[in-house]
Formats: sequence, C-alpha cells, structure tokens
Amino acid sequence: MEIKKDAALLRVIIGETDKAGKVPAFEKIVIEARNRGLAGATVFKGIMGYGRSSRIHSSKILRLSEDLPVIIEIVDEINKLMEFLPFVTELFENNNLGGIATLEKAEVIFYRTAEK
Repeated sequence: MEIKKDAALLRVIIGETDKAGKVPAFEKIVIEARNRGLAGATVFKGIMGYGRSSRIHSSKILRLSEDLPVIIEIVDEINKLMEFLPFVTELFENNNLGGIATLEKAEVIFYRTAEK
C-alpha cells in the first residue's frame, strides 16, 4: 500500500474505559480502520487530561483515574479518512461517547515495512 505525500491525520480522543457494546471503543476504531484498508493506526494512552466537562483525569497516585485519555491516530489519504469519519461519528452517537475527533494535513516522509 502506498500513501501519497499529501495525506491526513485523523485523531480521535476518548476515555480508555469507553465501550462500543462490550468492546473498548478504541479497539473498535482500530479494527474497523484495518478492515477498511486504512494505512495505519496507533493508540496512545495519556497520563493526564480533561475534556468538555473540565474534569481532570490523571494517573497520579492521589488522583487515580480509571478513565485516562486515549488517543487514536490514523494516517492515510484525506478521501479515505473522510469515508471513515461517518463510522467514527456513528460509533460516538450509538454508544453515547464523549471525546473529540480532529483532522489535519500530514506530509508523509516515508511509509515502509522493516525488512526481516
């Protein structure tokens, strides 16, 4: 698979305990991205954050949170990500998820598999 130099980055930020049915929402997003042939997705776990509610989520011992932020980043061509966005929107709506999704331009420097 190739990605054009002018690509885009879809970033979705949700809580790590957010579910889509019984499955973690971040897992549902990554698996669907792979099923649709998107170039790549990565999930990062945040150590602190807050969202629209302004409630702090933190990994500090004295403020132990069970719902740390999770960031899902997906890079591919803009048109493929635009086709994927309705799935993400529907996932949020159907599962009453809170969070944010952003889309920004990305310049792909390289995209390759390591040789074994």
